[in-house]
Amino acid sequence: MQSKLHSDQHKHTTQVSSLDVGALYLQYKNYAFSIAYRMLGSVTEAEDLVQDCFTTLQSMKNEEIHHPKTYIGKIMMNRSLNVLNSARNQREQYVGEWLPEPLGVYETSDIPEQALEQKEMISYAYLVMLERLSPMERAVFVLREAFQHDYAEIAEWLGKTESNCRQIYRRARGHLPEHAATAEPTNADWRVKEQVLRRFTTAFLRHDVSAMLELLTDEPVFTADGGGVVRTIMRTMRVPKGVLAILTSPRVLKSLREREWLPAWINGELQLVLMKEDRLTEVLCLEMHASSERIKGIYLIVNPDKLVSVQPVNRVE
Repeated sequence: MQSKLHSDQHKHTTQVSSLDVGALYLQYKNYAFSIAYRMLGSVTEAEDLVQDCFTTLQSMKNEEIHHPKTYIGKIMMNRSLNVLNSARNQREQYVGEWLPEPLGVYETSDIPEQALEQKEMISYAYLVMLERLSPMERAVFVLREAFQHDYAEIAEWLGKTESNCRQIYRRARGHLPEHAATAEPTNADWRVKEQVLRRFTTAFLRHDVSAMLELLTDEPVFTADGGGVVRTIMRTMRVPKGVLAILTSPRVLKSLREREWLPAWINGELQLVLMKEDRLTEVLCLEMHASSERIKGIYLIVNPDKLVSVQPVNRVE
């Protein structure tokens, strides 16, 4: 029995040590990115952290990494926290409102079927919601809700006690809406969302107050992010009449009515991209109310630096 146990342990060690960094990268790069993107809300920063993580692994002996996924996850979470803590000061100096960087693809016909298989995507509204949390609250909430880690694992990753992590999680939940845990998209009702997008587009282009009122909840929110690079509305609007005026006035957001509006697959959900002469100029994400087909949040991303990760689909003629 001892001989067989020793043989099994040796076999396991050999298997782990045979994994090179290239193999680890192929297996866990998406997992590493998903942690960093949920934490930072930035595709560019998340990709940079993934590269840094696997560059670090190159200087290590493979046999030291007994549990690669756990090891990589812990590295990504702690480095994300470091970036997020330093980014807080940068965001306080950001011109206008700061919105997360969208991630997705668009094309001029139907939404790509392969997008329906992106089960690990995180909705844009979910990313916006996470901005309400402190870095540590965000870390505990993401590990608990998105990755289903128990409190013992979370405590070990973050250098906290289990009791402390439970308190942080409760505090985080208190800052978020009741439906926060189910904010990840299911893709089950994307055709309904497609109809809402069409109705919204028509109402916006026609300045149709009545149609827009039918689409909006009683407490809609509008936020635009130009980053000081492109002129747009500088502050979040939470007053219903103000949101309605922004979306239906012939003078406000006038340039958007000169664009071509196309359906897009953004962060695992149907959204809209706006085009000018075949160039992506804006992304418009709509957040639906959890219990209805009405719109509770409108997020307009205009900053060109945040649009680079939304790419066209390459067609095969």
